[in-house]
Amino acid sequence: MPSSTVFARRSPLIIAGFLVASLVLLGLGCSGGAGPGPGGTVNLQGAGATFPNPLYQKWISEYGKLHPNMRIDYQSIGSGGGIKQIQAQTVDFGASDAPMSDEDLKATPGAILHIPTVLGAVVVTYNVPSITQPLNLSADVIADIFLGKIKKWNDPRLEQDNPSADLPAADITVVHRADGSGTSFVFTDYLSKVSPEWNDKVGADKSPKWPVGQGGKGNEGVTGQIKQQPNTIGYVELAYSVQNKLPAALVKNGAGKFVAPSIEAVTAAAASASAQTPDDLRVSITNAAGEGAYPISAYTYILAYKEQKSAQKGKALVDFLWWGIHDGEQFAKPLDYAPLPAEIVKRAEAKISSITFGGQPLR
Repeated sequence: MPSSTVFARRSPLIIAGFLVASLVLLGLGCSGGAGPGPGGTVNLQGAGATFPNPLYQKWISEYGKLHPNMRIDYQSIGSGGGIKQIQAQTVDFGASDAPMSDEDLKATPGAILHIPTVLGAVVVTYNVPSITQPLNLSADVIADIFLGKIKKWNDPRLEQDNPSADLPAADITVVHRADGSGTSFVFTDYLSKVSPEWNDKVGADKSPKWPVGQGGKGNEGVTGQIKQQPNTIGYVELAYSVQNKLPAALVKNGAGKFVAPSIEAVTAAAASASAQTPDDLRVSITNAAGEGAYPISAYTYILAYKEQKSAQKGKALVDFLWWGIHDGEQFAKPLDYAPLPAEIVKRAEAKISSITFGGQPLR
């Protein structure tokens, strides 16, 4: 039989096999129905915490210069939104300052890894034109302001810690987050540890029932409201107060020292809590021990499924995360975040290395 006749008879099978193979390869790049972009571009979508957004945007920009075939989009929607979207599998990675609760993890269709990226400080910031130097704030005073019990800027308890400050006889307007927020969780986690009344009435939550105040969406929204309204007080991640030239209060820590929110003070808080960090890396470092520790400090996390749905996207995510906790850490300090301690980097490496596709490691 002529070879051309054999090929003609077999060619439909060959073509069909080729099409199946092509579809399989295309499927490796799909997650949520989206494959590689034009020219073999890999697209990753993330969403979540506003706390690390300035850093993540820098990471995406710098990583994109090294990997022009990568397109990473990160939406700063709040930790609550990030957790919901990773649970719904509508993003390739989530982000949260609040570790997912056991209940959150049980409601997730797959094992989730918490990968710490950097540390930051939640600062108490304010807009009082007559105050020209950073305020000293004790833990009980902060709690009572946000409980609505301290109502005036010239309250005797504020004056006691700030004898030289020009405190006006003006009403205090509290500003808090309106969305589900890891920053809120960190702040209320701290208040729950230092104030029994706060713990009983409000507790630690991403979306607490605030006793008083007005809400702003995201760290950006709270910052904007404080900047625009005199006599306001609120809480934001340190980078937002620095970028917007808003003051940050010194907060009295457990050792009785008024400590400014600095990279060194956040690092000290992490160091004091390192021995208590569990295997899954979900940890609270608020109200940490040590004279130099800033008491409203926290890790922030990227949330990723241990078993990925796409080999191509999973590999791209693993490579990006590995770069982030190594080369990406150099951008932390200039943006007012504290780099990960060496021991936590090692433990984060192990988490990233455990990410798989089809049970096979992607790194």
